[in-house]
Amino acid sequence: MTAPAEAVVDLDAYRGNLAVLRTAAPDALQMAVVKADAYGHGAVEIAGAAREAGAEWLGVATVEEALVLRRGGDTGPVLAWLSPAGADLAPAIDARVDVAAGSVSQLDAVLEAGATERPRVHLKVDTGMARGGVRGEELTALFEAARDAQRSGRLEIVGIFSHLACADEPASPVNGAQEHAFAAAVAELASLGVEPQLRHLANSAATLTRPSTHHDLVRVGIASYGLSPGPAIGAPADLGLTPVMTLRTALSLVRRVPPGTGVSYGHTFVTKRETTLGLVPLGYGDGILRAASSKAAAWVGGHRVRIAGRVCMDQIVLDLGDLEAQRGDEVVLFGPGDRGEPLAEDWAVAAGTIGYEVVTRLGGRIVRRYAGSPRPAH
Repeated sequence: MTAPAEAVVDLDAYRGNLAVLRTAAPDALQMAVVKADAYGHGAVEIAGAAREAGAEWLGVATVEEALVLRRGGDTGPVLAWLSPAGADLAPAIDARVDVAAGSVSQLDAVLEAGATERPRVHLKVDTGMARGGVRGEELTALFEAARDAQRSGRLEIVGIFSHLACADEPASPVNGAQEHAFAAAVAELASLGVEPQLRHLANSAATLTRPSTHHDLVRVGIASYGLSPGPAIGAPADLGLTPVMTLRTALSLVRRVPPGTGVSYGHTFVTKRETTLGLVPLGYGDGILRAASSKAAAWVGGHRVRIAGRVCMDQIVLDLGDLEAQRGDEVVLFGPGDRGEPLAEDWAVAAGTIGYEVVTRLGGRIVRRYAGSPRPAH
């Protein structure tokens, strides 16, 4: 390896996951969500693989992320659903990126953006997450303002959408309540004479477990990267999904130490017997979770070995026990699990978080390498 660490991204596995998700929602269009640099996997490369797999739409959070896709060569339908105050929307609108409006003030920002092209807008409804969109009288005001703007030719209402708060808990009554609220919002908009092309509500979890939410389009994010949306949904293998990213590096130092050796900051780990320690050139400066200190495992020489002591900014120490190891031996922090290596979700459990955070926070000195015949977006 020429880099201290690399995240190997398997584009064939990604395409395969999209195929599994397509089977789960065969009658809906598919939006591949590539926000946050494709959950840490590389937005432009993942976007190309998504299009190759037949994804009709791409989804991102910000207009800046959408413009990265356009600069990368993508020309297909893209939705950017988060518009911070003061964001310059005109370049994205003129690049034929669809934008969202979840309030009258957000709609006004779209209309006042100064774009040459007519904006294509998806109206955001708050159905019970209280994060984005509006409800009640504010929703009626948004619908009426959007209808009037469409009638005057100032915008096109392409979609109406919302987001599920508890889809990763299939038995939660919140899911049914949100579905009911969404149906009511769709009916209210129709009563004003507006029936958009697209109704979309389902995320990865709902795509896999709740067909009643599929409507015209499903938005598939975390599951497309081979991570489970949540423990109640099932492990990736149970869902037919393959983790797309393998995080690997090599031992930079191997040394034998006696019992009673304190390891890393604070000596929170002290060896109980003579053992071999292996130094890994990765740390929280690269996005490795410090909360996984002395809990998470890595894969070395065909065995899982535990982190010894605190994760440092640039380094991790592994307790290799009596393994035969030397400088330069491969270390896999997580991967698809087919060799027995930990999954990203194992690191999440160790750190008390979710798999989403494990993959999206990686950066620093980690280099991405693509496997599986990368193809450009089109």
